[in-house]
Amino acid sequence: SKRSVMVLPLVDLCAKEVVSDHSSSPGWLGCVPRELYRPLLDAAFTNCRPLAVGELVQRWPERTLRVGGRRRQGQSPPNRLCVQALLLAVVRGLGVRRRMEMERRKESAAAPVGGSAGEESDHSEDTEVVVVHVRADLFVNARSWDRARAALGTPGPLKLQCRYIRVEELSVSSIRSLLDLLPRSCLMGVDIRYSCLGVAGLALLLPQLAAFPALSSLRLHYCNLDVRRDIAGQEGDTTFQDRGCVHILPKHSKRPVFLVVLSRSSLSQPLEVLELPYLSLTPADLAYLSCSPHASSLQQLDLSENRLDESAVPSLRQLLSRASGCLVHLSLSGCGLTNELLAALLPSLARCRSLKSLALALNPLHLAGLLELVRTAVGMASLRQLLYPNPLEDYQPGLPPMPTSAQLLDWPLDELVAVHEATSLQAITLIVCGGHRLYDFKAFYEL
Repeated sequence: SKRSVMVLPLVDLCAKEVVSDHSSSPGWLGCVPRELYRPLLDAAFTNCRPLAVGELVQRWPERTLRVGGRRRQGQSPPNRLCVQALLLAVVRGLGVRRRMEMERRKESAAAPVGGSAGEESDHSEDTEVVVVHVRADLFVNARSWDRARAALGTPGPLKLQCRYIRVEELSVSSIRSLLDLLPRSCLMGVDIRYSCLGVAGLALLLPQLAAFPALSSLRLHYCNLDVRRDIAGQEGDTTFQDRGCVHILPKHSKRPVFLVVLSRSSLSQPLEVLELPYLSLTPADLAYLSCSPHASSLQQLDLSENRLDESAVPSLRQLLSRASGCLVHLSLSGCGLTNELLAALLPSLARCRSLKSLALALNPLHLAGLLELVRTAVGMASLRQLLYPNPLEDYQPGLPPMPTSAQLLDWPLDELVAVHEATSLQAITLIVCGGHRLYDFKAFYEL
């Protein structure tokens, strides 16, 4: 069998050697061609050379400096010392540039100027400030909230901009304050986790997102947002204000509460990424989502741990139909899908021609249903990863007829599971090999 070996280009090997010895930097920093700055900086980050990072950034020949981005498999994130060296070099270089600008303006002001227009022009130049835009993905939690607020709210020549923001353990008021400080033009994604939002808090938060025209990704994980429990457990109606209008969600309301709030937020464009696990979405929520403007634009959808039944299947099928040309990643793990429910969804899943990843872990499937799933997956030309559950035959006796995902996760496997597993994998291998295609099929217990 052929073994793939990653061969570094010669320029990368040379760059690694150059930045490895900091004592030699005075000899080469003054004569580096501008086209070699990028491989040298990449080598400095890859090999954790913060001093080389700082010196290269201070002399950076372009107006734009980009670091990070999507990491390759197995690639480590940038070293913290290297990131700090980069930021310090930016600030230091900014100070030098400002001093040079001020000296240039003084020299210009000392030269003879004809007419008042020239004087006004010089005066306006004196009021200009050098601005460096730092575009970054931010992670903010309760401990870093004060620092993030100071960095975003302090005026100066260094402007912090955010493309994707992830917040954890923050109150609704803190999240809203943070969003108020973010520049409007570049925010593309919001990820909120471990925050007690509640329906009323969510109703306050989502309309605020309409101010970000480039927003295309919304993730809500572990936000204590059980809509059914919130509505049924409250003393009275839920009241919230949206654009000056007062909306009332009646107690025991069966309307699609979450997605009605989402619809009233009037986002500037349809979402491409929507992750809503553990929200106890109702069939009415799914019915709204299937008819919403977001359905035909979704590339990534996570509905994990939202329990589905027969009444939700038609809406989910319609949603999959509308997203069939664009949906790339879908997670329905822990949704209570039985053999019968999955069989009703398989034709719609098979028509998702762009789907690359499908997660169905922790669903109560028997072996027959699992094998039918694999047969369908083999026929999907784009699919590359399938995460499937243990068949119910693998568990010890006593499992409830309709087990929850938590029960499936905690229930012990049968002592003879090796025999069952071998039978399951043998059958799956037979199906996959018959399709003459290579897959990344994984049972949940293998991860």
